[in-house]
Amino acid sequence: MDFSTLAIDVPPTAWTGRNDGADPAHRRWWQAVTTSPTPSLDAALPGPAALIGFCSDAGVLRNHGRTGAATAPAAIRAALGSLAFHGSRSVLDAGDIVVSGDALEDGQARAGAALTQMLDAGYLTFALGGGHETAFASYLGVAGTTAVANGARLGVLNLDAHFDLRDAPAPSSGTPFLQMAHAEAAADRELNYAVVGISEPNNTRALFDTAHELDVKYLLDEDCSAERTAGFVDSFLETVDIVYLTIDLDVLPAAVAPGVSAPAAYGVPLPVIAAVCRQIVASGKLFHFDVAELNPEFDIDNRTAKVAARLIDTLLR
Repeated sequence: MDFSTLAIDVPPTAWTGRNDGADPAHRRWWQAVTTSPTPSLDAALPGPAALIGFCSDAGVLRNHGRTGAATAPAAIRAALGSLAFHGSRSVLDAGDIVVSGDALEDGQARAGAALTQMLDAGYLTFALGGGHETAFASYLGVAGTTAVANGARLGVLNLDAHFDLRDAPAPSSGTPFLQMAHAEAAADRELNYAVVGISEPNNTRALFDTAHELDVKYLLDEDCSAERTAGFVDSFLETVDIVYLTIDLDVLPAAVAPGVSAPAAYGVPLPVIAAVCRQIVASGKLFHFDVAELNPEFDIDNRTAKVAARLIDTLLR
């Protein structure tokens, strides 16, 4: 695949991290990630993965949140770099899409086009947000693929304290899933959307009404025991062929993920969220994922960035 055709604003640079030696037994993420496509791939190994950074907090600003998420892709890469790499995939860093000023829709369209190209080339893709406006960029990428055009049943699973179904005059970090519902309806499809971790006090009755109108499946944060969450996700997986998984880090308790726009007073325990990630991987249906809403400006000891890195590492096993 020729990545020179992607609309990348910032080309990838070599990763750095702790160096214990070049032997494969000492390999860390920074030694495993490449910045150019692998010319030939071992058919015996899992398919290759490719990441793209979406440097945006324009949607958070429009949604009256705490800005700073535009610097998150660099923080996540830094947190990933020194983690031990136990996977067998090749991982390609394709660089960053940067949303300048208020040009959110343009950035989402360009990121979506890049993701579609990588997905159609056979990569498992993932995006490093950015605010949760990253989700609509991801959706554009997934919805534009040959797999969806050929009738694959797409499911969108959101790990989030919020529905993000806001009906607003302009797209923001609070609107992506309503935008998806409208786009799916325009394509004569119905959005299959499920959410783990909804905080009842942080979603208005209007948002719950919209969720019910769209037949959104959801599990409240207070109901996210390990057993109940696993059953919820299993039921969702039975209805889909491919999964777009999006992780809004504010689904986690504020003590675990303080560096977000809207820290959670309750949240879903990290072991439950990690188990969902493993469950999706084990299903063989993971098609694309993203991690959103890290705000390094409000992080403590890089705690939230490290959690994001740990979840990505889990998803790439």
